[in-house]
Amino acid sequence: MSPTTAALLADAILVLHVGIVAFVVLGAVAVLIGGLRGWQWVRGFRWRLAHVLLMVFIAAQAWLGALCPLTIWEQALREHAGQPVYRESFIAHWLSRLIFFEAPWWAFVAAYSAFAALVVVEWVFVRPRRRAG
Repeated sequence: MSPTTAALLADAILVLHVGIVAFVVLGAVAVLIGGLRGWQWVRGFRWRLAHVLLMVFIAAQAWLGALCPLTIWEQALREHAGQPVYRESFIAHWLSRLIFFEAPWWAFVAAYSAFAALVVVEWVFVRPRRRAG
């Protein structure tokens, strides 16, 4: 694979990663607001299941000290392309760049865990519903 192709694939993975982060964060916000406002679409079973499983997977990775597979894949491609790489998690890297915030790994583990707990609590209080039929 050429370095140019590797760089383009790394960028595509980064875009996918940002989309997943947006899905997790904005999905949780939508469930909170939608649960209060009576929006039925926030109770859709399949997307809620994907949401909760994804967040539990993310928290489990943090507890295990593992980087996200997308981060590993993106960084391998960037290295192949001769681009600079980062060694911490995707969220840790971009949050620190966004708000110039340095925190120990345990702070991100705590944040991921708290967010996963929020998503699970949402599952309980804004119950998803399967379609009848």
